Amino acid sequence: MTVGAHVAPPATAPAPAPRHRRDRTTLVGSSPWLPRIALIVIAALAGLSYAWALNRDPLEPYYAASVRSMSMSWHDFFFGAFDPAGTITLDKLPGAFWLQALAVRAFGVHTWAIVLPQAVEGVLTVLVLYRAVARLAGPVAGLIAAGVVAASPATVALDRGNISDSLMILLVVLAADAVTSALVHGRQGMLVVAGIWVGLAFQAKMIEAWMLLPAFGLVYLLCGPGSTARRVRQLLVGAAVAAVVSLSWMTAVSLVPAAHRPYVDGSHNDSVYEQVFVYNGFGRFGDQTPLQLLAGQSLGLGLNQKIPPAAPNRLLRGDFGLDTGWLLPAGLVVALGGIVSRRGRPRGDPLRACFVLWGVWLATLVAVFSWTTTINSYYTAALTPAVAALLGAGVSAVWSTERSETELSAAERSEPARSGWPRRVGLALVVAGTVAYGAWLVDGAGDHAPGWLLPAVIVVGVVALGASMASVARRTDALLALALAAGLLAGVLAPAVASGELVAQSKGAFDTPFESPQDAAFVDRVFVETPAQIAPLIPRLESLQNGAPYLLATQTSAVASVFIDASGLEALPIGGFTGTIPSPTLSQLKSDIRQGLFHLVLAAPSHDPRLRWIASHCLKAGKAASGLRNYYCMPADAG
Repeated sequence: MTVGAHVAPPATAPAPAPRHRRDRTTLVGSSPWLPRIALIVIAALAGLSYAWALNRDPLEPYYAASVRSMSMSWHDFFFGAFDPAGTITLDKLPGAFWLQALAVRAFGVHTWAIVLPQAVEGVLTVLVLYRAVARLAGPVAGLIAAGVVAASPATVALDRGNISDSLMILLVVLAADAVTSALVHGRQGMLVVAGIWVGLAFQAKMIEAWMLLPAFGLVYLLCGPGSTARRVRQLLVGAAVAAVVSLSWMTAVSLVPAAHRPYVDGSHNDSVYEQVFVYNGFGRFGDQTPLQLLAGQSLGLGLNQKIPPAAPNRLLRGDFGLDTGWLLPAGLVVALGGIVSRRGRPRGDPLRACFVLWGVWLATLVAVFSWTTTINSYYTAALTPAVAALLGAGVSAVWSTERSETELSAAERSEPARSGWPRRVGLALVVAGTVAYGAWLVDGAGDHAPGWLLPAVIVVGVVALGASMASVARRTDALLALALAAGLLAGVLAPAVASGELVAQSKGAFDTPFESPQDAAFVDRVFVETPAQIAPLIPRLESLQNGAPYLLATQTSAVASVFIDASGLEALPIGGFTGTIPSPTLSQLKSDIRQGLFHLVLAAPSHDPRLRWIASHCLKAGKAASGLRNYYCMPADAG
């Protein structure tokens, strides 16, 4: 028999519930309804914050235009077409946008219809995370995790927009939930379910979903039931399922002849595999980003990015710090301390499994996000489920271990191996460090943060630190409970207020808590004012169509997106999102002009042979905004 294997006890002698599980339950009393009611309240508040003033949040116009196009025909829907004519795809896999397109088909083209799926996904993430954490660490740990993830500014901002990360996070949390079930019951079927969830998450955010496979595999290999050979075999089956589901849509699209589907944006040879694994994958380490190619190489614009360069502390400062950094150091410390503190426990120890699962999740994404060439701030929302779970499990571990030791005799407690002072001192240090870091972030926000917040963080932090130190001196349940509760409040206070600021000011996925008015104005100008300024121009542009099926052609899908988003009419994108993609080719462009598919072209001066041909053959019709120029092309020009 393998040491530490999970073995069902004989029916005649049922094994008593583990002491640590029983002690964790006493934190919420004997009634099973208390944690359920608390969870419902947390989920309701999360839903309210995600959906508040839903119709006022700015949308990312490129994704919004794609969703509108996908909602107009099932052909465009299946292939994830960017434009209504289906000439080119999104530069991402369309999984998350399928749900948004279905919502638009059902409810019409409204901001709230596009954002609604993300709000629902955010609430479901809160509920599923509770179950996944509670299964291993108890209901109190689950409630803490649910509360922390719901109050995270990165999560709140993300779920108020139209970004695909919301669905990806829900699906990988569902995968983690299935893995925890497999840890408890040892069933192959739950690892298959986990593989399915990971495969579907891949459809939403591609390789980022695969980044969490090490966490799922390692925790089951180290902590799962059964022999090593059995665990390896089960993991291989689950990994195979994840691979098949992940690659299924890509393979199906690749088998369709190029003439019968849109060109795959992000690739130079019409390959969805290149789009996923190069353009959206390994190319993000060292290569120019799509935004840099778009703004610099294609449109000749300066790109003022606030994102700090790759560095070990990238996630702890600037916008990243205000979005998700608040509890990140505490989560990493708790993960390491939790794993070390559970050494010597049986292999199936649920709390150790919880620390391994979420600790590897957090460490993996921190490493990737710290060193990739550039990332958007909303990516960091994928860190919050792990941070939340680790804090919940940490509180559960401290409480259950301390309660277990207080039930020992005085002689037993005097043994060095039984002494709990390092754990209590560690709690005090984590509280002090978290409060100090949070105060530094608030102070760095200056006048843009509420004036009362910094003093409040300091006062609550002093109380929490005092309670923690008192629990070191006197080991009582009351002082320990006070220290844990005050420490949590001190850590969550500032990020919760930051989330409230996002909701109160109707901010979305591209906003940062306590940002300066200049930065907020930039976001509004790009994501609100530009589409709003384009909408009144649509009737004028339609009068210039002169019978052409397309409204116009534009340099890059980014420029075309504002016209498609505002009108639902075809704006032919030249060069895809970055402007560097060979779709349409010069010969295709000439053929389109010869057929009279469009007349008006909007483009910046460029070395692109397609745009140089337009500039030399079509009528110059003046300049537009941002250095773009208008050209008017007639069928005779193509001759």
